[in-house]
Amino acid sequence: MSATTVTFPTGALRADARVLAVQADVVVTDVTPFHPVDHTWPDQPGDSGVITVGEERLIVAEAVMAAVGEDGAFAVGTDIPVRRGAEGWTWLVAHRVDGDIPASVVSGAAAALEVDAERRAGLSRGHTACHLASLALDLAVADLWRKQPGTDALGNPDFEGRANQTSFIHSDGAVDEYRLGKSLRKAGFDTETFAATVSEREAAINTTLAGWVSSGAPSRVVAEGPTITDMRRWECELPDGTASIPCGGTHASSLAEFASIAVSLDLSDPQLLIMTTSVIPA
Repeated sequence: MSATTVTFPTGALRADARVLAVQADVVVTDVTPFHPVDHTWPDQPGDSGVITVGEERLIVAEAVMAAVGEDGAFAVGTDIPVRRGAEGWTWLVAHRVDGDIPASVVSGAAAALEVDAERRAGLSRGHTACHLASLALDLAVADLWRKQPGTDALGNPDFEGRANQTSFIHSDGAVDEYRLGKSLRKAGFDTETFAATVSEREAAINTTLAGWVSSGAPSRVVAEGPTITDMRRWECELPDGTASIPCGGTHASSLAEFASIAVSLDLSDPQLLIMTTSVIPA
């Protein structure tokens, strides 16, 4: 079995393909426009949609990662025992189907795949907004570092890379959690001043985001190859410079797709910052 060819980095929503395998409640095809949730870093949910095989119409609840080991063992989603791209495994996109899979859906059958366009668009805006909010957060807290923590995609101190512990993207939004514990303080971040000025930092982030949205900057996914494990990057030509961040998800094609992006910062727990990002589509 060969690795799945993916077309979602170009924004594709439809593809003609051949069924490679049917296992339990999943269908694997040789080509897919579906973006799968990553079992290693499940920040963006997988696409949903429809697969048509002959007269059968299969409802795809969510696309997920799948892999086949050297011994032929087939693993799906969180059951995959290795990180994405591990050697010795063939990497696939599996489409988790609602209900029973008809007996006519077999290896070699022709299939037409179609992604739920509205859900894809919402998740893409949410993911782009998530990256923009993180970059704006880095800028807003840049003065709070006493040591150099490394730099982000715009050259600012990388608070995101140092402190982020979880990220969850949903349609037109995201929620990120940042740990403000002893290790961050040892790295040189002034958590006390941050806590005392959190409302000002939130306002600064939203001012930056408003400026970026008004620019209507181009946004895109750049892929180094056609398979699900090939490196992909998100790039956006912001007024402050072109940001380029490794990312396996889907994205808006332009910031003109946004009427606004705004964040709220919650520091109810002094050791845990929760940043909620909200999008209003154009």
